Amino acid sequence: MQRRTFVRAVGGGTATAGLAGCLTRENGENGENGEEDEGELKIATYSSFVEGELEDGDSPAEWLKEAFEEEYPDTEIDWTVPEEGLNVYIQQAQQESGVDADLFLGLNVDDLVHVDDNLDDQLFESLDRDELENANRIRDDIDFGDPDDRVLPYDTGYISLVYDESAVETPETFDDLLDSEYEDEFVVQNAQDSDPGQAFLLWTIDQYGEDDYLDYWQDLQDNGVMVGDSWTDTYFGPYANEERSVIVSYSTDQVFHAGGDDPDLTRNQIAFLDGQGYENHEGMAVFADSTKTELAHNFMNFVLTSEAQAAIAEKNVQFPAVADEFVDLDESFYDYAHEPEESVTFTYDELDGNLNDWVDDWEQTIVQ
Repeated sequence: MQRRTFVRAVGGGTATAGLAGCLTRENGENGENGEEDEGELKIATYSSFVEGELEDGDSPAEWLKEAFEEEYPDTEIDWTVPEEGLNVYIQQAQQESGVDADLFLGLNVDDLVHVDDNLDDQLFESLDRDELENANRIRDDIDFGDPDDRVLPYDTGYISLVYDESAVETPETFDDLLDSEYEDEFVVQNAQDSDPGQAFLLWTIDQYGEDDYLDYWQDLQDNGVMVGDSWTDTYFGPYANEERSVIVSYSTDQVFHAGGDDPDLTRNQIAFLDGQGYENHEGMAVFADSTKTELAHNFMNFVLTSEAQAAIAEKNVQFPAVADEFVDLDESFYDYAHEPEESVTFTYDELDGNLNDWVDDWEQTIVQ
């Protein structure tokens, strides 16, 4: 298996890939599916986007629904959170029963590779960039590398460690986590089911290579690492209950907890191992079965407006997908949202043909 690592300095460099297969419409009319620019738009996403990350205020989904419906009064947003996530729609496509949603919000590049590994036909259609005037606002360094140009980013973030500075010293390297100080202190999410868990796994593969990463994980296991199910289960379980002092989470963690004039962030310290964080873009894509392609494009275009990008950054606690000039965030956001010196990520081409094997080998070695 080949592995090509992409590392960039934050704020500089660009990762690009060929983009192809744009959707076209004949004579400016709706396509053969009979898509409309009004009515109900059913959007699938993950639970925290609908339930909200912050204790006060509405969730990102609630804000987008209200704001979009005000802008497009003849439309209605219907959010759905499938229990099995994207796998529900993969199964529907495999069974040829018809996908019962119009758009998926919350894709990362790992998801896209997973979709393509399990389906012969495309689950998502290629974008019509002629109908996405705000797509040119997206930061140059955010790119899914999708050969079929199906996903539009709406935010990005960095996987890091979050730790309790009253319990342990700052972990500065991967090897630090093998020290006795961190014995029975570290909790990570299952790489089979969790985005941050899989991101941390890929980060260790970047660090140690595909021949040695499992040895590192076995050393972690010998030092008492806990592997939990999801970010929610681990963060609001053993970490919040102070059973563990170090967790794989997001470098925007302090944004979540920074309410009040003098927030106590003792248990919300950020650690970038070897000065790096694993960059994880989130995107949205239109299901190929949708009859609401035009309305879906209107929604995606709206998500990239300045107001929507600011709301998503603050309510979903992630960095905007658009360049700084196209979003106006309160200065306090950047006081608490931390960026590493360098970011590590794997592109679509790097994961294609490798991801399933890496995760399967990890599961057979670590989760038994």
